Amino acid sequence: MSLWQHYLQPKSIQEAINALAAAQGSILPLAGGTDLLLDLEQGRHAHVQTVLDVTGIRELLPIEIRGGELFVGAAATHTQIVNSPLVVEHAQALIEGCELIGGPQVRNVATLGGNVAHALPAADGTVALMALEAQAEIASPSGTRRLPLGEVFLGPGKNILAADELLVGFYIPLRRAGQASAFRRVMRPQGVAIAIINVAVWLERKEQRVVDVHIAVGPAGPKPWRAAAAESALRGGTVNDETAGRALELLLGEAQFRTSARRASAEYRRHLVQDLLTGTLQTAWTRAA
Repeated sequence: MSLWQHYLQPKSIQEAINALAAAQGSILPLAGGTDLLLDLEQGRHAHVQTVLDVTGIRELLPIEIRGGELFVGAAATHTQIVNSPLVVEHAQALIEGCELIGGPQVRNVATLGGNVAHALPAADGTVALMALEAQAEIASPSGTRRLPLGEVFLGPGKNILAADELLVGFYIPLRRAGQASAFRRVMRPQGVAIAIINVAVWLERKEQRVVDVHIAVGPAGPKPWRAAAAESALRGGTVNDETAGRALELLLGEAQFRTSARRASAEYRRHLVQDLLTGTLQTAWTRAA
């Protein structure tokens, strides 16, 4: 049985938008398909009449400096991101998140846009982007718009994209002196490449003082999540056992860890996040020096 009736390969964003807007039945963008194809095969996704393969759209592929920011195209694969000197320089947390996704074959085809659009609260690339305060660019028949990444998500597997909208890419602030980021995760010991829990930290320091910090944790709720109270507690101070412990206490008070039969219990996640937060925070603090 075919998973779809029609397969389109647009060569430009405008062509893709036109196809989305003109579709008579269900249509869905395909950007790598490492999640979507499995969902279709295993009946976890509603039937799709038309698949729109966007991986051949050159406008979705660049990794470049654009307007004083790092732009990563939505169709850039995880392998391309990991091998990019620009991402290494400006977004180390994204490197560390993307290089842990699946195996080499998956990373060669899986895209950052697909990772984000799938809208899972523990998606490694998404959690890294949240800490980096990325903005998403979205194209529609009326033009393009940018919005903070956190506003893209509605809940597990749900995003704000309308039927005629397409994710174009992500803008990340360029790293300056005194800034750094880091990402860590714990996965199932059986080798299944899905996160039990992950943490990303972006930090700016001046000498022994935290100027600013962003902490993203997944899954700590129904959407990719920032630990706002923990961030506030760290700003203006230094990073040591006492301040990290206070940040952890506030994070645990805010986070909504849940039990997953496939991954871990909520209590186990609360236990794991202690070492993950401390280690990731210390790594970002050291790199920023």
